[in-house]
Amino acid sequence: MKSDETASASREFNGRRWLLPSALAHELAPNALSEGRRPRRTARDWVVDVCCFLLVGLLFAVTAGTMVDDPGVPDGLLTADLVLGALCCPAVWLRRRWPVGLAVAMVLVGLVSDSSGWAAMVALFTVAVHRPFRYIAWIGGAQLALLPFYYWLRPDPDVPYAAAVAFATLLTVSVIGWGMFVRSKRMLMLSLRDRAHRAETEARLRAEQAQRLAREAIAREMHDVLAHRLTLLSVHAGALEFRPDAPGEEIARAAGVIRESAHEALQDLREIIGVLRAGESEESAGERRPTLAALDALVAECREAGMKVELDHRVADPATVPASVGRTAYRIAQEALTNARKHAPGAEVTLSLTGTPGDGLTLAVTNPPPTQEPAPVPGSGQGLIGLTERATLTGGRLEHGRTSDGGFRVRAWLPWAQTVPTR
Repeated sequence: MKSDETASASREFNGRRWLLPSALAHELAPNALSEGRRPRRTARDWVVDVCCFLLVGLLFAVTAGTMVDDPGVPDGLLTADLVLGALCCPAVWLRRRWPVGLAVAMVLVGLVSDSSGWAAMVALFTVAVHRPFRYIAWIGGAQLALLPFYYWLRPDPDVPYAAAVAFATLLTVSVIGWGMFVRSKRMLMLSLRDRAHRAETEARLRAEQAQRLAREAIAREMHDVLAHRLTLLSVHAGALEFRPDAPGEEIARAAGVIRESAHEALQDLREIIGVLRAGESEESAGERRPTLAALDALVAECREAGMKVELDHRVADPATVPASVGRTAYRIAQEALTNARKHAPGAEVTLSLTGTPGDGLTLAVTNPPPTQEPAPVPGSGQGLIGLTERATLTGGRLEHGRTSDGGFRVRAWLPWAQTVPTR
């Protein structure tokens, strides 16, 4: 899936890469293989470079014509100026590969060549766009500092000295400011891209965390459901193993319980796995989970399996209990009855349930000491850890331990908020 997304992103990027500057396209490239090598010119770069070359060539021609018509310029100086200016025009093509070196060279050439000034402006603009502020501060500062000296050395007969220096300073500052503005726009685009990338990463991490939590909830659900069913299978299969001479009616009843428990365990497992396959939401999956109203059916099922259970149900209307609280209470009762069946077979278990809105819901499952030594059960104690976590997540608490007569008791308190009637 990720490779398909990467390939799609690469195709989309390559489709619009020619519209971006090469430096920006290099930074935005989704393929990490593009790192570590010099970015190639895009179609946009070629258009910009050709325009810069033509513009510098045109301005050089205009400047050269003006200088030729000026009789005050010596022929030797004019020839040297024009030769240097002509060489600076093709040097514009080097501005992307060596922007700092070209700009420094243009500052030095500009001291003796008036016709190279436009190429110097393009080089200065390139440094402002492609390099940090410290480079343009040094190079631009040096060029501004040399302007008064240049116009003192080669004054313009038609323009006053102060006006010429002011105009050249304003032009240089404008070029630097324009370049820094372009760089800031590109940096903003990169920062927005990084922010979007971080947002996508955070969203993916949140989705993975939600998926992990959902899987943990399903794992707890599978444990709660299957532990109850499989314990019935274990108890009745053990009875058949140790009493092969039991009457036929008891063997048939035990076999029926085994068959029914296995069928219900498979059915519950199909429903839980179906949540994963169908991608149901938490709400729709929660509607299929048992609530407090199913507690009587749970006790009846345990009694049919031969377990002695005394139920003290003092909640007037179980339907008014919040679904999450009722489901947690049901799971606690189910796990506690399962543990009592495993560790105290044959003992009479007492299950009490009390509570009112505002006071909370209290559930207690107590069993006396076992009348016979139970068989060792692997993984004992894990269910109580899960129940404690369930009760804590709902804002309640769970206590468990031995009683004074050697039995075992599980007691849980769960919050039951009082609803405020609407007018």
